Amino acid sequence: MADSQDEYDYIVVGAGSSGCVVANRLSADGRFRVLLLEAGPSDRWNPFIHMPMGPIQLMHSRRFNWRFWTTPQRHLGNRVMFQPRGKTLGGSSSINGCVYIRGHAWDYDHWAELGCAGWSYREVLPYFKQSEHYEPLAAAAGEEARSLAEYHGQHGPLNVKDRSSTNRMGLAFVEAGQQAGLALNDDFNGAHQEGVGLYRAFQQDGQRCSNARAYLWPVRNRPNLTVLSGAHATRVLLQDKRAVGVEYRRGGALHQARARREVILCGGAFNSPQLLLLSGIGPREELQQHGIPLAHELPGVGQSLQDHLDIFLVMRTRTHDPMSFHPTAWWRWVIQMFDYVFFKRGELTHNPGEAGAFIRSQPDEPIPDLQLHLIPVPATRHALNLWPALKWYAYSIMVYDNRPLSRGRVGLRSADPFAPPLIDPNYAAHQRDVDRLVRGVKLARTIAAQPALAVYNREELAPGPQIQSDADLAAWVRSTAETAYHPVGTCKMGVDAMAVVDARLRVHGIGGLRVVDCAIMPTVVGGNTNAPATMIGEKGAAMILEEAQNA
Repeated sequence: MADSQDEYDYIVVGAGSSGCVVANRLSADGRFRVLLLEAGPSDRWNPFIHMPMGPIQLMHSRRFNWRFWTTPQRHLGNRVMFQPRGKTLGGSSSINGCVYIRGHAWDYDHWAELGCAGWSYREVLPYFKQSEHYEPLAAAAGEEARSLAEYHGQHGPLNVKDRSSTNRMGLAFVEAGQQAGLALNDDFNGAHQEGVGLYRAFQQDGQRCSNARAYLWPVRNRPNLTVLSGAHATRVLLQDKRAVGVEYRRGGALHQARARREVILCGGAFNSPQLLLLSGIGPREELQQHGIPLAHELPGVGQSLQDHLDIFLVMRTRTHDPMSFHPTAWWRWVIQMFDYVFFKRGELTHNPGEAGAFIRSQPDEPIPDLQLHLIPVPATRHALNLWPALKWYAYSIMVYDNRPLSRGRVGLRSADPFAPPLIDPNYAAHQRDVDRLVRGVKLARTIAAQPALAVYNREELAPGPQIQSDADLAAWVRSTAETAYHPVGTCKMGVDAMAVVDARLRVHGIGGLRVVDCAIMPTVVGGNTNAPATMIGEKGAAMILEEAQNA
């Protein structure tokens, strides 16, 4: 048994986008002792975490990135595909592209229609607003301020702002999109999502504003909040169908911490279901296969995995406006490094996806079903292959299907808690997912052919001018598509047989245990997932505190 110093009211497992929020909010009024466990190291001293362009280096880090890989994807040429996830305080918010997108209002109304009471757009909007300090609202006045305030907050921890500068290719993309018939949209998170525009970013003073910086840094000295980095959770401790604590390894030793009230899993779509399975909660067959005693049969654990699959149109340019590591750009980077180190300005403050669009792949689509990102560098396969950036000046238009139909799963490779989980997204199992990406690359070509971008274009590197027919484009999609880093759904919320948590995020059949992260999404939202993960943390914490108050 742990001694009294190892007892807490709440234990939060995972200091990612949701876990940082939950730990902050639960410890805010001082009534409850909160323990936050994070398997990775602290985020404070790695300069690449704080640099918005830093993910290029962090993709290669084994210390700050879980660097998961999928099983061979049978619908994508049996490729084994990279799955980067943040392994540090802030989780993936510390290594992502900083793009601030919530998803479409329809996504959340759909959750409510699926039986997730309290999760409609109007019901989750206050938690989005609560999380943000929206700089455009802080600078607005009069009618503009009133209009922005309907959708945005001004007093939250996460700073959202316009970038201090934008690459010329991003500006040209926005102009080209309008020339192609898209409406200019100044706020993808406002009244309407559809259109083309510049993305706002999670930044502050020229640096990344991760969820750790926003929610943890200001409160690290709270006497009732304990944050342990380098603490890898190995199982949830159960007693009579109730979670009573967590076992974790830190510093080479095994520890136990007891939870008087609840254990809250915030490990994300891969780690949260893995920990449930290691604890004996999940499909009976999966647990038997690895010799793990069944504590509670819950068939949906690890199932319903969804992710955005993306492709890149890559255009080599006549000019040196895009970012490049070509030898002719090295002096440029010396200057940019000086600007960033001393003034926190310049190209190193750019988040990679500066501009984008939400569009319909066909006129009869009821809402935008494709998202585009303009990235002022050639596609480098998650920065694992930097040769294109060393060889060319080029820009990429990234396209992904907002709501894929394919479903995969997360399981165990073994009963070893330090083995990576088995990840099978089952990408492109549904033909419609491929068809949408085929239409998407055609639309990206249309935008790239507009005068605002055409003046820069030298040659199409990918797919390449020789690939034109739908069949050839579909084959190209299956041979090149990659993840957009938005896995969700593996502990999904709902009322059907495969639901893992209820609408208050409580694990079905186990007391004192919740999942509060993107794993609970019944369906993936049409957009980037860091803002939704933050909202889930805010709403989850509010429900936990409400129940504590009522108790």
